Amino acid sequence: MTTRHTPAPAPGPYLREMTDEDCEAVAAIRVRGWQSAYRGLLPQAYLDAMDVGRETETRRKRLAGGGAVNLVAVSGPPGSPAAEVVGWACYGAYREDDGRRTEGGELYTLYVRPDRTGAGTGGALLAEIMGRAAADGFPTLALWVLRENTGARRFYERAGFAPDGAEEDFEAGGLMVPEVRYVRALTPPAAG
Repeated sequence: MTTRHTPAPAPGPYLREMTDEDCEAVAAIRVRGWQSAYRGLLPQAYLDAMDVGRETETRRKRLAGGGAVNLVAVSGPPGSPAAEVVGWACYGAYREDDGRRTEGGELYTLYVRPDRTGAGTGGALLAEIMGRAAADGFPTLALWVLRENTGARRFYERAGFAPDGAEEDFEAGGLMVPEVRYVRALTPPAAG
């Protein structure tokens, strides 16, 4: 009789608060993520001009400034010397909408290292963000996604987000790029 051994599934990513030491890895994930996900959607010269060094300084300033929750996904348990930052997400209060604040939260960013796409890292980060945002008292979570980024739109739709009809453009390398807003109601944590 032959015994088959099914390998145990790889553990999911480990999530933790972002630190200043993570800024360079997060910057690289953001730059490489844009260059991978937005190829053909944004001007190539704009993507090629993205710089990890400049982005690292931006991440450090924003992290030090507070006002947002930054989480990273790492490939191994805390303290493991081989653990690498493989994903990053950030959320906080929804930014001004027509000059007024809303009661909801906003997912400002969620990026996964391109070689880890499809491995569950993005889903783990999104689930953690939604749980924390609900615990922070946000009744909804909104996000903006490029209208033509069908892969990201499918990802958010599978997580229960839906477009609410709001659209806006942002300028990238001289091109106006349309974004659509997605929103999802959050379930408050159970009273304990």
